[in-house]
Amino acid sequence: MHRLSNRSSSVSALLRYGGALRRDAALPLSASHSHLVGENDTKSRWYSLLSSEKSGSVDQLNSKKDLFLGKRYESTVAESSASSTPPAEKFEYQAEVSRLMDLIVNSLYSNKEVFLRELISNASDALDKLRFLSVTEPDLMKDAIDFDIRIQADKDNGIITITDTGIGMTKQELVDCLGTIAQSGTAKFLKALKDSKGAGGDNNLIGQFGVGFYSAFLVADRVVVSTKSPRSDKQYVWEGEVNASSYTISEETDQEKLIPRGTRLTLHLKRDDKGFAHPERIEKLVKNYSQFVSFPIYTWQEKGFTKEIEVDEDPAEAKTDTQDEKTEKKKKTKTVVEKYWDWELTNETQPIWLRNPKEVTKEDYNEFYKKTFNEYLEPLASSHFTTEGEVEFRSILYVPPYAPSGKDDVINPKTKNIRLYVKRVFISDDFDGELFPRYLSFVKGVVDSNDLPLNVSREILQESRIVRIMRKRLVRKAFDMILGISMSDNKEDYEKFWDNFGKHLKLGCIEDRENHKRIAPLLRFFSSQSEEEFISLDEYVENMKPDQKDIYYIAADSVNSAKNTPFLEKLAEKDLEVLFLVDPIDEVAIQNIKSYKEKNFVDISKEDLDLGDKNEEKEKEMKQEYSGTIDWIKKRLGDKVASVQISNRLSSSPCVLVSGKFGWSANMERLMKSQTMGDATSLEFMRSRRVFEINPEHPIIKNLDAACKTNPDDQEALRAIDLLYDAALVSSGFTPDNPAQLGGKIYEMMGMALNGRWSSPPSQFESTQTQPHVLETVEAEVVEPTEAGSQK
Repeated sequence: MHRLSNRSSSVSALLRYGGALRRDAALPLSASHSHLVGENDTKSRWYSLLSSEKSGSVDQLNSKKDLFLGKRYESTVAESSASSTPPAEKFEYQAEVSRLMDLIVNSLYSNKEVFLRELISNASDALDKLRFLSVTEPDLMKDAIDFDIRIQADKDNGIITITDTGIGMTKQELVDCLGTIAQSGTAKFLKALKDSKGAGGDNNLIGQFGVGFYSAFLVADRVVVSTKSPRSDKQYVWEGEVNASSYTISEETDQEKLIPRGTRLTLHLKRDDKGFAHPERIEKLVKNYSQFVSFPIYTWQEKGFTKEIEVDEDPAEAKTDTQDEKTEKKKKTKTVVEKYWDWELTNETQPIWLRNPKEVTKEDYNEFYKKTFNEYLEPLASSHFTTEGEVEFRSILYVPPYAPSGKDDVINPKTKNIRLYVKRVFISDDFDGELFPRYLSFVKGVVDSNDLPLNVSREILQESRIVRIMRKRLVRKAFDMILGISMSDNKEDYEKFWDNFGKHLKLGCIEDRENHKRIAPLLRFFSSQSEEEFISLDEYVENMKPDQKDIYYIAADSVNSAKNTPFLEKLAEKDLEVLFLVDPIDEVAIQNIKSYKEKNFVDISKEDLDLGDKNEEKEKEMKQEYSGTIDWIKKRLGDKVASVQISNRLSSSPCVLVSGKFGWSANMERLMKSQTMGDATSLEFMRSRRVFEINPEHPIIKNLDAACKTNPDDQEALRAIDLLYDAALVSSGFTPDNPAQLGGKIYEMMGMALNGRWSSPPSQFESTQTQPHVLETVEAEVVEPTEAGSQK
């Protein structure tokens, strides 16, 4: 009974929910279309989703119960009225205009200063449209007016005026373009050109979203647009305010405000944004964002010139003047600066990357680099190229002469080294690895494309296949540029590059597997045969012995430590070159590359080192001869080592401690211990396997072998094994777990070795010193007088 009541309550709840849904869905239909449908037809649509019978019938209850239990029943009313179901009706989305404008103004743009970029881009599009249309409609150019954009700022009143001589707008175009949010006149114009098969491939039209104009409300609380189209005899004025849901359009009647053609925007700035009305600020924004717009941009600037003016003579000086009146006097003058206001060209209409590379000199590239990136030194190299095909863009890349003083761009990929332009309008220089990977973040340059996937604010480069292709080609060109420096006759240039950016390329070995073949030839290292100068991997391969199969390396904290390591003894005898990896990142970089020109990288500090001279019979004899000693040493060292083996890499040292094949080397263990966020668990796991290798030709090992065979329980011999292990630990680059204990063992061994070597008992010392002294005094007293007398 309890379960039945729960089920019944659930069914009733479902019915109430379903009924509520149906009523909500049906109300708008009957309310909005009661004039189209009769009353009887309206009532026929009010049926239940579960049944068409009265709610009190038994059948209805059963059907509801079955539906709740998961069975499916078709509605009979739905079947009977299927033929009379009315067609779905279409409705238009509505929006609250003031709220939508607020979203556009305050949500799309992250930086207020882009308003000038958007408005200049609109003016440039208006000029481009007129240029296109005038080809087929020459009457549009009947007024001989230059194509230009002029910006005037009134800092006293907080007003900015932007005037262009473009196509202008008629009254209907004002309603369509400015009165309809997100309708792009430029996009509409391009579509019309394409439909008429008149669109040229070389167009510079910028707009595409239809919201750039409203960026004016970022800084202005009132915008006035006065426009005159050559297709209309009248000039119209559009006026709108921020957060308003309406605007006004009127005919211009003031004769002083009439313009022959084009559009004039007047921005009445907000109180907090009147700083944008300073002429210097306007000039700076134009040079930053719109420096390379196709048309000249003039700004209203204060200028001055010097001139000489006469100075009135002081009456006191005139009275004291006693010179002859006939003598001609020189009039006194002073230099003053006469100020005036005039238009000044602010932009360059022909960017250097659009010019033919054959026509651009090295001095031009260097001058552009210094001016664009505020540098005073010339770059190490530059690359000017054009990419065509699936993705088309132009670019100039530079390798700077020095790394930034902070050298933090290896860690932080967000640099301002790449300036992105779309149709010659600056978009952004704030990227987070979209165009260049982190390890190439030092590369500087400009990239200009006509078609890039931008967000609506044109501030963010969206991830897409086009961006990935562009990134791949930019990286390839950067590597070609760096390779050119390395192959240059001037070796100092690449030495300077490597000193500044070598760590960047090593980081690329870790992060970019796809470009290992491009990075590896650029790497430089010290070696056992070149301790003063870096060598390349190509030079190492050229110097390899005929029967050498691998590239050997040793990681250490300095060149001095690397060249004195016991791992190097046998290789030095065979004259095999070994790379010295002395930079903390070197070992990880080499391990990620794994091989170069089919030569594997081999760490000589790890087990199973193959030098190509294995003598299996001799090794077998040695293992049999020293098998007891090996077991004895392993028993004494216990878990400190994984095994004890006969070494093939030692010649003068008695023993060495090598790492496991897949574990950390001594250098890597040292680095991982120094990490602030190091994990002690992983550290213990990776360093767990160590192999103790002994040199059977060394006297110490031979003495231990004799001790093992004669008296394996001798405490002196066992202590010698412990000290031998600790010494191998230090000489192999590891850090002893208990340095104080190691020091105590060394002091004890020194005491045993030095006991009585240079000293004797105190009593004997005194007797040997006093007795000869007495004899000498006696002889002197007896002999000296007689000799003196005879001499006289």
